Amino acid sequence: MDRLRNYIDLLLRWNRTINLISRRDEPTVWDRHIADCLALLPFLPSDFERAIDIGSGAGLPGLVLAIATNRPFDLVEADHRKAAFLREAARATGAPATVHAARIETVSLAPASLVTARAVAPLPTLLPWAVRLLAPGGVCVFPKGRTVADELTAAAAQWHMHLDRFASPTDPQATILRISEISRVRHAP
Repeated sequence: MDRLRNYIDLLLRWNRTINLISRRDEPTVWDRHIADCLALLPFLPSDFERAIDIGSGAGLPGLVLAIATNRPFDLVEADHRKAAFLREAARATGAPATVHAARIETVSLAPASLVTARAVAPLPTLLPWAVRLLAPGGVCVFPKGRTVADELTAAAAQWHMHLDRFASPTDPQATILRISEISRVRHAP
C-alpha cells in the first residue's frame, strides 16, 4: 500500500505539467484508476514471470500491476514525457518495471506470457500488437468499456480466440477480457 500511495503522490505531482490523467479524476484517483487496475489481479495467470503493458501512459495498468505483483513488466509508451514519468515512478516505488519509450509497432521485445493494455485502442487494432508480443500459451488481459460488444464483433472477422468475459467490479459498464489461443482467421482463396 505504501508503494501505491507513493505512486499516487508522484502521479498527482507530475499531472500538473504532463497530462497523465484527467484533472477531474484527481480527487478520485484511487477508485477511478488504481482500483480499476487492481481489479485485473484475479484474471492474471498465477504463474506469469514477465508481462508487457502496451501504451502504458501513466502506468495504468502496467506499473500498478508491477507494484502489486512484484513481477517484471515491460512498459511500452511512445510519449517521451510519459516515459520519463514511468521511469521515475518505477524508481521511486521500487517497481520491477522497464520502460521502453517507443511506438508499439517498432518496439522489439522478447515475447511474454502476459500482455495488458488499458484504454489504448479498439480490440481489432490492439490484437495485432499483442499477438506479436505474446509467448505461446500466453494470455492477454484487457479492461474494456461500453463498446466491448462492437469491438469483439469487429475483431471476430479477423481473429480466432478463446475469450473469457468478466464484469468489472469497479464499473458496471465495463468488462474485463481474458483472451488466449489467438490466431488470424484464414480466408479461403
